[in-house]
Amino acid sequence: MKSILKLALGIIAAIGGFLDIGDLVFTTQAGALFRYDLLWAVVLGVLGIAVYAEMSGRVAAVSGRPVFDVIRMRLGFGMGLVSLVASTLVNLLTVAAELGGIAIVLELLFDAPYGMFVFAAAIAVVAVVALLPFGGIERFFGYGGLLLFVAVATVFHQNPDWGDVARGFVPSLSSSTLYLYFVVGVFAAALMPYEVHFYSSGAIEEGWSEQNLKENRLNAILGYGVGGVLAVALVVVSGYLFHPVGVEPNDLGTVALPMQGAFGETGLLLALGGMLFCVGGAAIDSSFAASYNLAQFLGWEWGRYQGPRRAPRFTASWLVFLLIGIAIAESGVNPVEITEYSVVFSVVALPLTYLPVLLIAGDRSFMDEYANGRVATLLGWLYLAVIVVLALAAIPLLLATNAGGG
Repeated sequence: MKSILKLALGIIAAIGGFLDIGDLVFTTQAGALFRYDLLWAVVLGVLGIAVYAEMSGRVAAVSGRPVFDVIRMRLGFGMGLVSLVASTLVNLLTVAAELGGIAIVLELLFDAPYGMFVFAAAIAVVAVVALLPFGGIERFFGYGGLLLFVAVATVFHQNPDWGDVARGFVPSLSSSTLYLYFVVGVFAAALMPYEVHFYSSGAIEEGWSEQNLKENRLNAILGYGVGGVLAVALVVVSGYLFHPVGVEPNDLGTVALPMQGAFGETGLLLALGGMLFCVGGAAIDSSFAASYNLAQFLGWEWGRYQGPRRAPRFTASWLVFLLIGIAIAESGVNPVEITEYSVVFSVVALPLTYLPVLLIAGDRSFMDEYANGRVATLLGWLYLAVIVVLALAAIPLLLATNAGGG
């Protein structure tokens, strides 16, 4: 049981990365438009984030330094500042979208205005952070998000053509710009920079050392694997139900329909409950990541374990980021659209996030015996090459497809 509980950090990082509001709609849109043809992109993203999460957790455990600290050390002040500005802008958009996502789910569950629920979402996030220790936050959101396993049950209830599903895991490329846009989106959603920022800083929050390296591998493989299984399930249920009738899901309510169709009101409530925890976890991930990055770049005391008295600037910055997120969410912009833009724009910042991690994790003068082996080095460079290609293609595809609108 203790071993299972230790997976909470990986699970909340994966839940917040794969299954925030934009990803919930993005994956179901991918299934609705292309049926099972993008399952390979989901798997590619899962493997990529697992590789880099393991590296970032190992660096944090061995050196006691989180990812953004490593970025500043390896890239210097100037490039570190560029990375800070880019990641902060993306994080702010994500925080706003997640607060809006919580409000949408609450609006579906209860009859009250959306604007009121945005404030309720922010108050709930503050209350959870104030009342629970870091480990409690992980378990609350991470394991609550597992309610979305109702999507996996829905896959087996639908009993799709398993041969067609299996063929979706074989990479296939198309000249369609819309297809390529969704390849970038599905892949990038798995490797959002705030995931490794939160994950490595969370390792410091929990006091990891070399003795936690096995735990780190389990978190990276099994934790992110859970997020990947749920993302695959959402693509499949959407491809089975929406693709044949030409329905394109554009809101969270539509995402839950396959589960309602399979299991009635119980399926709907489980799906909405899982979404609530997933989106709430993403709000925690992204808001904490923004504050972690700022504090680590400026050399402030930081960390939930420090408390407001010992890390007042970290706590104040977190509250400010949350307030900015409320303002954006209340502006009337669709939270789903906000997140989809943040996912695509984050692709441009991915090389600045993952290159320093790869360099440090492979540096034997820094990591000694815990440096990358041949397999980790090969996978790291292969994924970095893919990331660079996608970073170059992301904005042109966004413009060419009108943000996926065709």
